[in-house]
Amino acid sequence: MAVAVITGASKGLGRALAGALAGRGWDLVLDARTPEVLEESARAARARGARVVALAGDVTDAAHRRDLVAAARELGGLDLLVHNASALGAEPLVRIEELSPDGLRVALETNVVAALGLVQEALPLLRESGAGAVVAVTSDAAVEAYGTWGGYGASKAALDRLMAVLAVEEPGLGVWAVDPGDMATDLYAAAVPDDDDPRPAPESVVPGFLALLDRRPPSGRYTAAGLVGATEGVR
Repeated sequence: MAVAVITGASKGLGRALAGALAGRGWDLVLDARTPEVLEESARAARARGARVVALAGDVTDAAHRRDLVAAARELGGLDLLVHNASALGAEPLVRIEELSPDGLRVALETNVVAALGLVQEALPLLRESGAGAVVAVTSDAAVEAYGTWGGYGASKAALDRLMAVLAVEEPGLGVWAVDPGDMATDLYAAAVPDDDDPRPAPESVVPGFLALLDRRPPSGRYTAAGLVGATEGVR
């Protein structure tokens, strides 16, 4: 059985991706900060036949990251690491003039530093896999300048660069930064609480992520929508 670690798996895209992988026969290590909600995701994945280890904790905690990788090892190894956990840095989002340095630090710690620590912890198992892959969930705010999205966008831009360098240094791995596009998630609602425009459900973008695993395009930055119909990277 293939094994995946998915962070931020209690809701939204993380939960949707966990369910899809469980349906494909993957075993899972799931992370989120809220135990009760995380267990709901775990039960749903188990109902689809997966062995699931649900570990509540904060990805900014090095000990928690070690526990996630250790749990994957106990399941047989690690074939896929999905860094989906994210922090906005301010809720709701604010202009640069109002963004606190502490808020930016929170976004960087969760979105970038935790990703680095988890990749470093997981690399030995990913290399052993023979088909190891890293997926970092990024955002169009990393490449487009939207008012109030400065701190979050800066953290995702840094994550993109981290993944691009990892791809150069680890040519044996698939390393993909994926922009899922707009989704109806709690994160977006916290970012822009006054925006009532309908957005797609997270489940709608999962086929793009699955296409990565099916086609294994070159390491790079992609959009979920683009992956459904093509494997050409988006720079």
